Amino acid sequence: MCTGSRRQWEEGRIRALAGRLGYDLRKVAVFGPETDRPVHRLRVLIANLGADAVIVPGLEHFENGAVPGDLVARADVITVQPERTFARWLIPPDSPADMGSR
Repeated sequence: MCTGSRRQWEEGRIRALAGRLGYDLRKVAVFGPETDRPVHRLRVLIANLGADAVIVPGLEHFENGAVPGDLVARADVITVQPERTFARWLIPPDSPADMGSR
């Protein structure tokens, strides 16, 4: 849970990463310990916004420090620190999107 200046700092990092990756940040969702079913609420938000990705400060923001599989089924999940992407789709070898990795 982030509060005050820490929350503003985390939001700034999310906004910066979203911009660098070419995302149009539509909303910053903040869930606290009192939030009932936060992953469900996030899935509903993804559906309502038609979001392609969710950017979070880090894995510690998920229960047990793991990205829920049903969340990745709906949108890419990107962490700011460390910067990682949990993608919905696997990029097949030799596809145009994969050519830069060789």
